Amino acid sequence: MAKTLELRRALPADAEAVRALTRQAYAKWVPLIGREPKPMQADYDRAVREHRIDLAYRGGVLAGLIETVEQSDHLLIENVAVSPALQGRGIGRALLAHADRLAEALGYGEVRLYTNQRFAENVMLYRRLGYRIDREEGAGTLGTAVHMSKPVRKM
Repeated sequence: MAKTLELRRALPADAEAVRALTRQAYAKWVPLIGREPKPMQADYDRAVREHRIDLAYRGGVLAGLIETVEQSDHLLIENVAVSPALQGRGIGRALLAHADRLAEALGYGEVRLYTNQRFAENVMLYRRLGYRIDREEGAGTLGTAVHMSKPVRKM
């Protein structure tokens, strides 16, 4: 179960592990959309310095991560990635709940994220977790981005 996860904040030395896990987690989408999704192409050396990336370990093994970015009026979830071998075991849901708690602690009333419209199982998961679709935005050859948000309690 996801409750056995240990979370810690990523350090600059973790950038390669973040990159590797993200590439593994998103690889399944390449055949669906015909290209690498945006998170597979990100500069994680920079992201670890400029964003908050929390790493989730299960049994001492990196199981997943969540990357968040503070915005003026909300917390943006930039990336959620779970090791392919551990997907479907509640780790992603636990990471999203962590983002909710983080947003509350930072005083935000809303969490936002975006995903590719063709990642239907992700859109369904987010909806089950209380996210609503705010808008869909065509991105040319990149497909359609689904922007979603969820209210959280302010502390």
